[in-house]
Amino acid sequence: MELFALLIERTDHLVTPLDWDRADPSPIPLQLHGRYSRAEVFAAFGLLNEAHPFPGREGVFFDEATQCDVFFITLKKSERLFSPTTRYNDYAISPWEFHWESQSLTREASSTGQRYIHHVERGSRVMLFVREENRRGGVTLPFLCLGFADYVSHEGERPMAIRWRLQRAIPAAFVPELALAV
Repeated sequence: MELFALLIERTDHLVTPLDWDRADPSPIPLQLHGRYSRAEVFAAFGLLNEAHPFPGREGVFFDEATQCDVFFITLKKSERLFSPTTRYNDYAISPWEFHWESQSLTREASSTGQRYIHHVERGSRVMLFVREENRRGGVTLPFLCLGFADYVSHEGERPMAIRWRLQRAIPAAFVPELALAV
């Protein structure tokens, strides 16, 4: 009991189940504001198992089964790990909004661009996973699950600069680390 009191005192946020607007159980066992490695997210979506090796390092994937676009976003992009064409300008605008740049070849008229813009009407979802940097102290950092987001607007293309509205606000403890570019 003494340990519970100490742990709750040190907790800066609580995780909650993702709201898939479907009957229980949730199709994907991830928690809003939980921290996950890329492999854990792929495994949760059933894309990483003995039959399927690690799907790769892509920053975006679309899961057909859940109709969900999943974005892996690293805010501080080192020259060593990211090429000039993949050093996108991603950041939290506010606790409710996030600025994200698509992959470098995505155009507004492309099927991917249209899926992002019209995801609500088409019945698909967008889920953001964000981390400040790739590694710290030689350790790969996990991603923070910001949960589902809805399209607000975009500018340009190749890449598209998209503004997303989060369905749940970023906990205050994380806003400083996610608003690096502001």
